[in-house]
Amino acid sequence: MAVSITASPIPSLSSDRTTRFASSSSSSSSSSSSNLSSSSSLQFPVQLRRFRIRTNGISAPSRHRILPQVSAKKQTFSNFDDLLANCEKPVLVDFYATWCGPCQFMAPILNEVSITLNDKIQVVKIDTEKYPSIADKYGIQALPTFIIFKDGEPYDRFEGALNADQLIERIETALKVKL
Repeated sequence: MAVSITASPIPSLSSDRTTRFASSSSSSSSSSSSNLSSSSSLQFPVQLRRFRIRTNGISAPSRHRILPQVSAKKQTFSNFDDLLANCEKPVLVDFYATWCGPCQFMAPILNEVSITLNDKIQVVKIDTEKYPSIADKYGIQALPTFIIFKDGEPYDRFEGALNADQLIERIETALKVKL
């Protein structure tokens, strides 16, 4: 049995509808079902919207989650070439799309790689849906695609989802071999 509840603002029941529903509950089942469908929109209090309603009961989200702090900085450049030209370290560019499952899988892995290789490489993500001209310029045909840029030029390229250890090894190998 699937239960679905939305947290969008829905008008709450008015006292008129509530009294109509209460008075109709004692009448026949056919009239109560029509009143029920006309007044079945409920607004949940803000406190209740945080709970998850499951088929086996209601549970509150865990408050004791400890997530690693990621020091991502959002920078704006007039164009992609400026970003590549102004970076002192090699740049790992992740070409992704929001609808791409493997790309979503790579998001926490890229955060981990960015923290681990902070002194060696800068990690940048480019949404191919928002910036199709950049994707076309570098011939992006599969997602996710990773390109390592050094001195503003493509240096190494690989495609597909990798775990953190594989990605770190791939980056370190590429930088050691081609330096």
